[in-house]
Amino acid sequence: MSVFSDFPSFRSVHEGCVATIGKYDGMHVGHQHVLKTLCHTADIRGLPAVVIVSEPHPEEFFSSTNAAPRLMPFQEKVDFLLSFGINAVFRMTFDNALCNQAPTAFIQEYLIEGLGVKAIIVGDDFRFGKNRKGDFQLLQKAGRELGFEVIREIPFKYENHRVSSTLVRNYLEQGDCEKVRSLLGRYYSVSGRVETGKKLGRELGTPTANIDLEGRRLPLHGIFSVLVEFEGKTLQGIASVGFNPTVENSEVAKLEVYIFDFDKDIYGERLVVSFIEKLRDELKFPDLESLKQQMVVDIEQARQSLQSLPMA
Repeated sequence: MSVFSDFPSFRSVHEGCVATIGKYDGMHVGHQHVLKTLCHTADIRGLPAVVIVSEPHPEEFFSSTNAAPRLMPFQEKVDFLLSFGINAVFRMTFDNALCNQAPTAFIQEYLIEGLGVKAIIVGDDFRFGKNRKGDFQLLQKAGRELGFEVIREIPFKYENHRVSSTLVRNYLEQGDCEKVRSLLGRYYSVSGRVETGKKLGRELGTPTANIDLEGRRLPLHGIFSVLVEFEGKTLQGIASVGFNPTVENSEVAKLEVYIFDFDKDIYGERLVVSFIEKLRDELKFPDLESLKQQMVVDIEQARQSLQSLPMA
């Protein structure tokens, strides 16, 4: 088992660990640097590398409707961590009991008794416990008293800004896919299964794959050139993230993808869609013919945007 949600299960496999703790939303280059330090430290000590993640995010617990959209759902987060070489993920339930727990009690229950932490890696802005009164200095003091090492992680900077999930979301909202790529070390992507839609795209000559987002909100909107991973191949296409104002003015944003030169039946299949360049904002057209004409322009622009990128 690589994902744990209770201490007995974890301790039945691991007697101790080197850990880090956080939301780890998006797995940006700052996160990746922490993970490299974690793996290196764990390897030196001969212990498993463990990432403690909170579910739900604290912001979602306190205000689910106003919380910022996630960059990465939990399972994708786990997949990324395990592919990175992390030995285990501990899913820490964020609830009233946890957020009202005294910092010293959290250290004793979670780090010492629960996970057997021998070293923990956190940033100097790390906060925990009731009213966020626990900080790096308190953790360091507890480490000296209880026998675990506290390693301070230096924050990553990009254009004089601290690399963070918030910064990634800001650039996604602005449609700056290249800056997002610099922050993530890869293009931002979304995965999901293809579900049955209204098939309007087929009537307009551009059959689209409607991606089931499973209630997930996306941090970007508009029309984008994209790469699509399917069955080990990388395909090119164009995607719309929005509310379809011309046709239905949906209350929930949808992700629809038109894959170039592709005619397979892929209902129920999982696609990974990577966002390469924002072409324009979503617009409401006076009629379907106007929309169809704009789609021709968008598709040509997307093909040009993707000219230098792979297709296999």
